[in-house]
Amino acid sequence: MNKFLIAFLFSGFTVFAQQTDVVDFLKIEALIRPDVLEKKIAGRYLATFEVLKETDSIFLDAVNIIIDEIKSKEFKISADEKKVWFVGKFEKGNTYVADFYYEMKPKQTLYFFEDQIWTQGQGKYTSHWLPSIDDINDKIEFDLLLFAPTDKAAIANGKLMNVGEIPEVRHFDMKEPMSSYLVAFAIGDFNKKDLVSNSGIPIELYYKPSDSLKVEPTYRYSKQIFDFLESEIGVPYPWQNYKQVPVRDFLYAGMENTTATFFSEAFVVDSIGFNDRNYVNVNAHELAHQWFGDMVTEKASEDHWLQEGFATYYALLAEKDIFGEDYYYWQFYQTAEQLKAMSDEGKGESLLNPKASSLTFYQKGAWALHILRERIGDEAFKTAIKNYLEKYKFKNVSTDDFLNEVKVVSAIDISDFEREWLQQSAFKGEEAYQSLLKSEFIKKYFEISALRATPLADKKIQLKTVLTFPNDFIGQEAVYQLAGEPLSEILPLYKSAFESNNLYVRQAVALSLQTIPKELQKEYESLLNDDSYVTLESALYQLWMQFPEKRTQYLNKTKGIEGFQNKNIRQLWLTLALITEDYENSEKENYLKELKNYTSTDYSFEIREKSFEYVNELQLWDLETLKNLAEACVHPTWRFSKPSKEMLNELLQNEKYYEQIKVLGRQVSEKAANYLNSIIKE
Repeated sequence: MNKFLIAFLFSGFTVFAQQTDVVDFLKIEALIRPDVLEKKIAGRYLATFEVLKETDSIFLDAVNIIIDEIKSKEFKISADEKKVWFVGKFEKGNTYVADFYYEMKPKQTLYFFEDQIWTQGQGKYTSHWLPSIDDINDKIEFDLLLFAPTDKAAIANGKLMNVGEIPEVRHFDMKEPMSSYLVAFAIGDFNKKDLVSNSGIPIELYYKPSDSLKVEPTYRYSKQIFDFLESEIGVPYPWQNYKQVPVRDFLYAGMENTTATFFSEAFVVDSIGFNDRNYVNVNAHELAHQWFGDMVTEKASEDHWLQEGFATYYALLAEKDIFGEDYYYWQFYQTAEQLKAMSDEGKGESLLNPKASSLTFYQKGAWALHILRERIGDEAFKTAIKNYLEKYKFKNVSTDDFLNEVKVVSAIDISDFEREWLQQSAFKGEEAYQSLLKSEFIKKYFEISALRATPLADKKIQLKTVLTFPNDFIGQEAVYQLAGEPLSEILPLYKSAFESNNLYVRQAVALSLQTIPKELQKEYESLLNDDSYVTLESALYQLWMQFPEKRTQYLNKTKGIEGFQNKNIRQLWLTLALITEDYENSEKENYLKELKNYTSTDYSFEIREKSFEYVNELQLWDLETLKNLAEACVHPTWRFSKPSKEMLNELLQNEKYYEQIKVLGRQVSEKAANYLNSIIKE
């Protein structure tokens, strides 16, 4: 049958959706050879499938695939723009193997950088680089063989088997089935640190060699999180091993590929950065997904909270185990405020709404589980979770599947819970509030936050008390209440805040005190010694602005500090050094070159984004930085490409830059040139 006729006959959504009733893909084995120069992959592909109903046509999703050679002889294999078709007489109960060579040049999902290659198939996009099933309800065992240079690390789902005759080929074996969107691989310059869980599961923590000193703070508590989740969930980790890989320019915070979490290298931190922006929550969230999402997977979009709500909730439990109960309740309070605000604006969403926002699926989902546990008790809750996971292991689940397991182990009627927390769009603010009041810390916080509208004279003693030996969060609240009050009245309170030596209380001063009084200059200068890059960035800028006579001293003190992965302190320092009169004039040319160079594609988008901000602020645009901005506009991460496009559009309003940008098309990539042509024609 002609492949175009096949595509026409099988173009209906209903037929596609019903294929799981016709065929069960049991195993996919693929030999993958990435081509960095051409940004494509070539490989050999074997798919083993069992026919459930007699049929003459079966498909796999595969976007713009080119089939090079067909080894299978039992049936015909062809392709259109979106699918690979197997055509023949397929009999019920029989098992078949499709075997062919192919090429694909993905426009998304597989990303090539100079030093790394990685995939991100969230949802249903693995079919851009690997023929698979864009349906979460068909679970398949995937075994990948990756071609990678011997001096590069290769990471994929499952266990790395013994290297065969060809050293460049790494064979990864999976024992259990998973949905196609969870298939992944990464290749790059990585070293790794090995751990073993209490239950004997190998844990591999990857890192770039240049980040060797950041391994401990980045992966801090990783083993504790793993052991805690196994114990708390009550079901053993379901896979052969576990890997974590920080990749550059990642599209999200993290992704729970089966056995192999990929996460943004923005979370790679040193011990100072850990205090402000650590990986603990993402670490725990993605690991929890190995049970909730990877082992048991939603049947449909309305069940999405079974993945994200559960992962969010169990990550908070892990953080509670690490940071304590106050932290746990503080996080729930923060999300309750967000959910209540959305609900009060009439934008509340049901947890079962397939198009709900992340705030709903993640945070309201976590709240629902927190409330359910309070209603039915710890023992019933944990038993229900255990039964649910064991019953539906490596299967797909619905919300009713979970609720039925709750009803089996608890005599408490949960119909109100279903209606109020799952079905209705409004957030149950009052019940959430009453739950929060079970925390003595939250009660105390509410007492202090209730003083916001109280005259200073009537609350000075209370503020003084909480700032003497402050809790992180209550102390910050006290500091924020000082803003706008007469300096003579609040000077002693600010001194108490500084003297508390609480990192986060002092940070609140750095972020909220916009005009530094002379009486507090010395104390404010001490913020430059704090173990916080957030504090340091704010303090350096404010001190440089407000005390020009000491600019050289401030710059000398902070010289050489990089800050977070995006080099926030270094880039601020370079900017200030450039515009500080008579400061290291002989080095200014080098500083200028360094700052502008951070806009180049050699660096991650987080670094480039901050550099563009400073280049734009100082109007340092030249041919190279404009070319780099054009490339930024077509970056795969929309959080970077969107502001880059806005910045470029602003520059196009300036005739000087318009003329320079207009001729860039010959000097940038084809993708960037096409984008420039599209906006300049407009």
